[in-house]
Amino acid sequence: MATKTDSKKESMRPMLVAFGIIALAVVAFMVFSRKGSNANEVVKAEPGESQVAVLTDANFAETIGQGVVLVDFWATWCPPCRIQNPIVEEVAAAIGDKAVISKLDVDHNGRSAALYEVRNIPTLIIFKDGQPARRFVGVTQKETLLAAINELL
Repeated sequence: MATKTDSKKESMRPMLVAFGIIALAVVAFMVFSRKGSNANEVVKAEPGESQVAVLTDANFAETIGQGVVLVDFWATWCPPCRIQNPIVEEVAAAIGDKAVISKLDVDHNGRSAALYEVRNIPTLIIFKDGQPARRFVGVTQKETLLAAINELL
C-alpha cells in the first residue's frame, strides 16, 4: 500500500526532471556564450596578426572575382566555427600567396551569405575567378582544403 509520502514523491518527480533540464540548459548557454574566453578570442582575426582576409558585403565580390579564393562563412557564436578557425589559419599559412584565404561573418554580412545560399555554418566555398568551384559544410580538415585549393590552382 502506497503511503502519503510516496505519493508526494511521485508527484514531484516531473518537476525535479524539469528543473534538471533547465539547469543543464543554463550551464550549456553559459559555456557557449562566455565573453572574453579563449574560445571566443580564437575566431577573431585582427588585421596584421592573421593571413586570413576579413571579408564584408562591401568587398566580397571584388575579393572573389579573380584567382582562387577560399571563403569561410562563420559566426562568433558557432562552436564548430571555433574549431574550423585554426584550421583555416593553418591553410592560410601553408598556401601563402598562391590563393586568398578569407572569412565572412554571416551575422554582419548576410547579403553575401544569402547570395550563395549558406544555411549552415561553418560553410567553406572555394571560388575560382568569381565562380563557386567547391563547397564544404561543417568542420573540414586542413588536408582536404589544401588538396581542393591546389586542384584549382
